[in-house]
Order: sequence, then C-alpha cells, then structure tokens
Amino acid sequence: MKYVGAHVSIGGGVENAPLNARAIGATAFAMFTKNQRQWHAKPLEARSIEAFQRNCREAGYDPRYILPHDSYLINLGHPEKEGLEKSRAAFLDEIQRCEQLGLRLLNFHPGSHLGKISESRSMTLIAESINIALDRTRMVTAVIENTAGQGTNVGHRFEHLAEIIDQVEDKSRVGVCLDSCHAYASGYDIKSEQGYLAAMDQFDRVVGFAYLKGMHLNDAKKDTGSRVDRHASLGQGTMGLDPFRWLMRDRRLDNIPLILETPDETLWAEEIALLKRLAAEAG
Repeated sequence: MKYVGAHVSIGGGVENAPLNARAIGATAFAMFTKNQRQWHAKPLEARSIEAFQRNCREAGYDPRYILPHDSYLINLGHPEKEGLEKSRAAFLDEIQRCEQLGLRLLNFHPGSHLGKISESRSMTLIAESINIALDRTRMVTAVIENTAGQGTNVGHRFEHLAEIIDQVEDKSRVGVCLDSCHAYASGYDIKSEQGYLAAMDQFDRVVGFAYLKGMHLNDAKKDTGSRVDRHASLGQGTMGLDPFRWLMRDRRLDNIPLILETPDETLWAEEIALLKRLAAEAG
C-alpha cells in the first residue's frame, strides 16, 4: 500500500501537524519538530506531546509513516570543529525530540564539505556524527536524504549514501530518503521509464532497498544534471507526470512515507488525490 502526504505546518504547536495532514487527505506526513531556521528551541511541553500523540491516533497516523525533518542549519560533515560540534549537538536534540513524540524516523540532509576537506572526509564526519547521536538515543532511525549536489553538498550520488552507511555502526538504525527532484537534478534521468528503472536498479545495487525508509515526491524546475535544487509542483516541471506514475506502481515503494515538498501548498490535496489515483490504476 502507498502512504502519501506532504510536509505540513506545525504552526501553533507540533500537535497541529496531524490535523493539517488530515485536512489534505494525507495518509502520511512530514513535519519539523521546531523552527527549522533556528539553532535552539524551547523544549517540547508535555501537553503538546500528549496532544500530538492523541491527534495522530485519532487521525490514524502510524509513526512508521511520519517523516520528520531536521533543521536546515545542521551540517554533519562540517570541516571546522566549532561548526561540527554545534551541528552534532543540534542533531542529537532533533533525535531526542522525535523520541519524545514517539516517532521512529528523522530525515536529514547529510552535509557539505564547504570546499575545505575532501568529499570522503566529509562523509566520514557525517557517519561519525550519526554514530554519536545513535549511541545516545534508543529508537529513532537516522534517514539520510540524497541531495541535488548543489554547491559543496555531498550525498548526490548513491555511492555517497552507501559510503556513509558503511561507516555507521548500527545499520538497523540508518536509512535513506530519496527525493525525486534531487535525484533528477543530480543526473539520474528518471524522466524516461528506462531511465527510472535503471536508476532504481542502481540504487538497489549500490545502497539496497532495505535501507529505503521514505521518499520525497517533487517535480524539478531545472533539467537533469543541473545540480540545482528547485522543486516544482507535480507535472509542472521538467520531469512531467510520468515518473510519478512509475513511482506509484513500484511495489518496492510500498509501506513507506511518500511526501510532497512541492512549492504550492494549495495544490497538496489535489496532488495527493492524483497520486492515490495513480496508485489505484496500478492495481
């Protein structure tokens, strides 16, 4: 079964996320657990935690299909000690907030070398950062998102994801979130069916579908290989609708959260309904 949703607002408190997801017909959702553009946030209050869990139960949201995202400020591959330590502390806090809410996943961008160290060294720092956080927590899986390769970001090749995972000590608590826009922009030409099948087969060979914990379903504003991270609404970008037909019929993508991060949130209910129709057509 396909579980489809969007990255919804936590305005007014995290407890509103499941209500916002239900309002657009989502069967999965993503969220931040705090302001994503600030390093620090006040601790979650007991009443918000209780309300969040109650609203999830009442709306029928299982933690397996909720994919929280960490702060955009965090860089677990930071080449400088101060920036790395600050990022590691913030990442640990993000995982602990997920644990408080009873969530099982935390999606994050792997990091950037900033042109000061090699890609490989940056990926080793990312894996070390994951190990530190997992060692101090109990149940949350660290879910690495592939990137478009913009700037000095690592994670734009499946080999990067595999290299990070290979250095994570607890393989049972690490996974991957594939973003369709990022994959396309980084050079995986999933616009054609042959290209889609080739990319997914390569992902399976290099990383393995056992590590796939979620996906972001976004069209792209720029062409494949541009390495420019600009999302578009479904069918309104350079990818078109066909890749989403193939995604929704791909049984390897069953039973994971499939999350929209498309730019026009007024279209989310329509896009979710479209994706559900595409899944239904697949039988």
